[in-house]
Amino acid sequence: MHELGITRNIVSIVSERAAGARVKRVSLEVGQLSAVLPDAIRFCFDVCTRDTVLEGAALAISVIEGRGRCRECRHELSMDQPLWRCPCGSRQIECIAGEQLRIVEMELL
Repeated sequence: MHELGITRNIVSIVSERAAGARVKRVSLEVGQLSAVLPDAIRFCFDVCTRDTVLEGAALAISVIEGRGRCRECRHELSMDQPLWRCPCGSRQIECIAGEQLRIVEMELL
């Protein structure tokens, strides 16, 4: 489960930015194509925040839809997996959204 390592990094980054202040809430964006499971992040968050300035903090996760653009016809399409075929038949799809994992904001007490 690579989400444990990812969650540890999130906690570390937020702790550093909080500079000792208690954290009330953390908001993340997780792309559908990022290979990161939001439920696993939620589970790991409780474990990773114990005895830190994030202990007891709420975690809000927004899932960002996967989107692609055909390199041949420029058509944009929704994607729920990295490999997709355009209605024109091309498999030359460029991912334009949904691969991110981003800390959007944190709220301090």
